[in-house]
Amino acid sequence: MYLDNLSVINFKSLTQVEVQFDTKINCFVGNNGQGKTNLLDAIYYLSMCKSYISSTDSQVLKHGEDFFVLQGKYNRNNTEENIYCGLKKGEGKVFKRNGKEYERLADHIGFLPVVMVSPIDGELVEGSGEQRRKYVNGVISQIDKVYLDEVIRYNRLLSQRNSLLKTYSKANFSYDLIEAIDIQLSEYAAVIHSKRKAFVEQLIGILQDYYNKVSGGQERVSIRYKSHLNDSSPDELFKNNIERDRVLQYTSVGIHRDDIVLLIDDYPIRTVGSQGQQKTFLIALKLAQFDFIAKVSGIKPILLLDDIFDKLDANRVHQLIDLVANDGFGQIFITDTNKHRLEEVLGKVSSGYRFFNVENGNFELVESK
Repeated sequence: MYLDNLSVINFKSLTQVEVQFDTKINCFVGNNGQGKTNLLDAIYYLSMCKSYISSTDSQVLKHGEDFFVLQGKYNRNNTEENIYCGLKKGEGKVFKRNGKEYERLADHIGFLPVVMVSPIDGELVEGSGEQRRKYVNGVISQIDKVYLDEVIRYNRLLSQRNSLLKTYSKANFSYDLIEAIDIQLSEYAAVIHSKRKAFVEQLIGILQDYYNKVSGGQERVSIRYKSHLNDSSPDELFKNNIERDRVLQYTSVGIHRDDIVLLIDDYPIRTVGSQGQQKTFLIALKLAQFDFIAKVSGIKPILLLDDIFDKLDANRVHQLIDLVANDGFGQIFITDTNKHRLEEVLGKVSSGYRFFNVENGNFELVESK
């Protein structure tokens, strides 16, 4: 699968952009704030129906404008696919595939798999468990629509349960209603837990290999899945904690409290890993994610590498580019502020590429191979 061309109007800093891409490697070079990352985020948006970087749609709308439009022409399994996304203030967003509007945005997730590596991935190391749960949900949702539906239903019921718990001091508090919700929550939680556990187990087997290929180091890396359901059934958890939850006024146990621990030499990388080790770990994690999605879906995701070379030594940069330029990967988009670094790296790859200079939201093709 590859993205043939992209049209962008009023997306973040990009007023109007049209770019034709190489089927393999596409490089964008320019100073910070010129629009490189925004273009990659637009590609991510067309796959995932949301921004990788901005938390709300209002933040991706160019300042002073009341609409944005993204259009991409893809080749997926040798079939042309035209994807349209438009958003107008006060009217919500519309996604279309080949002119037909999706009834649910969730139905589009996974159709055009994508993996993005970005400086904000540091939140997977430094941030809360919520960041890591979002990561796990985002990966599994691209290859399992049942999982995505279960998470949506679980979160909806969880919100209802928390609203009921806030009435703990009132006479009309209903244990029967809580119990009815817990029965459904337990069903969804069991499915979600099982699929998260299977995902982490598969990722562990790939992660070490990619870490070694990028770093050439000897550290052992892994992931540990933390969940209340590892040691107890969901129905027991909810039942045993109902009084505590009434006091707290929220649901204190369940898969919404899950986390993954990122480990290097059996210690949390957050506390013992250097900046270089943490960045290498995150890159290896995303490449393992790519491998996982490709094997399950049968489609190689588009790989977006946004400004990832900082804090990597020259050897690791070369190792990474050599790795992703081979036939095991598909179409790749790379941004960097250092033109000479990318030129040197690309000079050693045999695959085709396009090289763009980016300035004030303008993308100029300067080299093609």
